Amino acid sequence: MSMDPVETFRIEAAELLEQIEQGLLDLTHRLTDKDLIDAVFRSLHTLKGSGSMFGFDALAAFTHHCETAFDRVRKGEVPATSELVSAVLSARDHMRSLVEDEVTDAHLEAGEVLLADLRQAVEAAQGGSVATPAAAVPETEVTVAQAVVAEDAPGATSGWKIWFNLPANAMSNGTNPLALLAELRDLGEATIVADASAVPPLEGLVPTDLHVAWNVTLKTDQPRSAIDDVFIFVMDDMQLRVEPLDSPTDVAVDVAMVEAMTAPEEQIAATVEEVAAPEKTLPEAVSGRKADVAVASAEQKHTKSAESVRVPAERLDELMDRVGELVIAQSRLSQLATASADLHLRSVSEEIERLSGELRDTMMFLRMVPVATLFGRFRRLVHDLARETGKVIELVTEGESTEVDKTVIERLADPLVHLVRNSIDHGLELPTDREKAGKPAAGQIRLSARQAGGEVIIKIIDDGRGIDRDRVRAKAESSGLIEPGQQVSDHDLLQFIFHPGFSTAQKVTNLSGRGVGMDVVKRTIESLRGAIDMTSTAGKGSEISLRIPLTVAIIDGLLVRVGDGRYVIPLAAVEECLELSLEEDLRSRGRSFISLRDKLVPFLRLREQFETGTKPDPHQKIVVISTGSERVGLVVDQIIGDHQTVIKSMSKLHANVATFSGATILGDGTVALILDVAHLVAAGQQKEAQLRAAG
Repeated sequence: MSMDPVETFRIEAAELLEQIEQGLLDLTHRLTDKDLIDAVFRSLHTLKGSGSMFGFDALAAFTHHCETAFDRVRKGEVPATSELVSAVLSARDHMRSLVEDEVTDAHLEAGEVLLADLRQAVEAAQGGSVATPAAAVPETEVTVAQAVVAEDAPGATSGWKIWFNLPANAMSNGTNPLALLAELRDLGEATIVADASAVPPLEGLVPTDLHVAWNVTLKTDQPRSAIDDVFIFVMDDMQLRVEPLDSPTDVAVDVAMVEAMTAPEEQIAATVEEVAAPEKTLPEAVSGRKADVAVASAEQKHTKSAESVRVPAERLDELMDRVGELVIAQSRLSQLATASADLHLRSVSEEIERLSGELRDTMMFLRMVPVATLFGRFRRLVHDLARETGKVIELVTEGESTEVDKTVIERLADPLVHLVRNSIDHGLELPTDREKAGKPAAGQIRLSARQAGGEVIIKIIDDGRGIDRDRVRAKAESSGLIEPGQQVSDHDLLQFIFHPGFSTAQKVTNLSGRGVGMDVVKRTIESLRGAIDMTSTAGKGSEISLRIPLTVAIIDGLLVRVGDGRYVIPLAAVEECLELSLEEDLRSRGRSFISLRDKLVPFLRLREQFETGTKPDPHQKIVVISTGSERVGLVVDQIIGDHQTVIKSMSKLHANVATFSGATILGDGTVALILDVAHLVAAGQQKEAQLRAAG
């Protein structure tokens, strides 16, 4: 089933808008970087052209005005300023709404306001000195540029001689040569002759490849830059030669072109070849070398594009579901083979188990995306918040290559946005306050990610004022969460911040203060079977750590039995397994601690937690699990073994049962519940605290 062309455009437009945003954010730090300016201009030009092609007329019209303003920056007529960049960033957000939403009168009115702001920013920038782009023209082209500088001005020449050749894959990639020729006609009177000298014999002809080049005689007072703008879409991939029309060969060329248009077919190749290959001037020699490089670059790009395929995310999700069903079926086959004496059946079962395992690993790899896709969106957020709050903010990212399941990335986006906003609003001080405290004027927000076993650890660190524990305690007491004077550990005190409706902000702002958000953050993280922790040092800053599983689809689990029920413990959280005899179980009643390498570890009797009503097995086992530095033991009756666990979400009826994070289907068709490790560890630590307090 083919994808709707409009939806394809929307996907490509989203990528272009992302490139525009990242380019503009880079430009805020390097306002004179010509390469960045050119890249943003090209993206705007591409978006305008593609929008017009697919019927997004409002988008094309609005983007045209932004492109025109940015073209003045590109040509050095107006310097790039932070205000101008911010105006284009706001315009970029409007472009996104024109792509995603149905265009209304409100959209058009908002666009007019943004264009007015953009014009004002351009006029303000023009009032200052014109910045000279830092990225100068390469030394090999300086002489050429100087030679044609007078000719580049409007009216300096009566026209241009143009020869261009697009790459062979141009049309298959969506480039329409006729549209380029139409744009050249819009610049003035154009005589166009096709150069068919490179067309191969019929037996060697590839119908989808482009073999024709074009000679154009253009009579116009437009400058050379206007011609470059026509080919800006494909400039990197094509061959282009442009000469002033006033050269001595003008008449001969024009006559040759006219004769070529009426000549017999066998004479066309020779005539065009003669026209297209006059004695080379210096500009042609340079452009020829550039064309060779461009062709090589085009071939490399074509090779790279052939190595990747765009696949809708929904298809990956469907494929993941099929792989999950295959894993369940393989588990059933393995169980039947184990109970059978047929060696051939066992052999086939083992082979299918191996193949399904490899398919599962490959599928998991396909779903993995780097954290950079998540961290990248915070550059814009920090930029906007810095302007809104008046704070100077430096964003530092680490471990961007760490990969996580795409579903996890999608569900982490909103919680991370809230945490970063909170760190900026509550944590970072104003520049004057930071300087009084002996800190740099610029506050720092650090986002880091690293993989640890089957988890990824994401940290949000700021170097701000830290958390005022007295204010947190006062708020907790006034909310009735603790009694006045009650002893509370530092960890538990900071956890109150994640309680619903809890806020220590003295006033409500656009960023925070209403007491909503942090509890939603915690629920979202826990719904991913993750955990959230916070540490803070007064005057030095705060650190929030998120521990998230790499995937939420298929995991390796440890299958255990408690009473008559079977349960799955995520294998990534399992540290070790110990035996607990019936005598030791009776001896530890009331203590619920085991000594593990000279350290006391609390443990929970799952038989009691689940109220199975069964007697314990003679040789119980303790499965020691951990989340970070916290450890707890789980007493089970039997360890059955490893199990490839396809995670199924709980029904709405059981969604609030905190002990379990999901369910899976076993080989015999029965259901096993997956234990929520974070919740069990928290329960064990709470029980430990109660026992210590009682002791």
